[in-house]
Amino acid sequence: MSTPLEITANVVTTLSILLAGRNSIHTWWTGIVGSLLFALLFYQVQLYADVVLQLFFVATSTAGWWQWARGAHGEPLPISQASLPFLAWAIPTGTVATAGYGALLYAFTDAYAPFIDSAILVFSVIAQLLLMQRKIETWKFWILVNTIAIPLYASRGLTLTSVLYGVYWINAAISWRYWHQTARSERTIPANTELL
Repeated sequence: MSTPLEITANVVTTLSILLAGRNSIHTWWTGIVGSLLFALLFYQVQLYADVVLQLFFVATSTAGWWQWARGAHGEPLPISQASLPFLAWAIPTGTVATAGYGALLYAFTDAYAPFIDSAILVFSVIAQLLLMQRKIETWKFWILVNTIAIPLYASRGLTLTSVLYGVYWINAAISWRYWHQTARSERTIPANTELL
């Protein structure tokens, strides 16, 4: 049975995620509120890596808010593609960081599923960094994170959260296409760029 905290965290976060998918700057302040609520919820169910992740989201949402509004020499930041060097190091570095942080949680805490929880943290960080820069590839990483998170949250009895992460998975897939089309129409990426 969902608690009032879980319901409220999910409602606010769902609003934030939908706003991100629609390329709205209001994603950031709603994201801050949702992250604070989720930090408390995840602490209660011993998902400590997710607590750290939510605090990271609070900090980066503040920075993202400013960057989207003024990050291109005082102008709103356009949607663009991530550089190949960033993408080339992101997955191997993320994998090593997942193993390292998971090992720390395993050794020093009573964390539930420390390595899976750590993968959600690490790849969410990468996705968030891409989102802050309005990079289309953010949505590929959110699809990965949501795929991992759905069964983890279900295993902790967070049924509502698990179901909504399924909705977030669908939103990420739709947003990936929407951002690609928006960038192409604004000519911030080449017209012949494939949606991969």
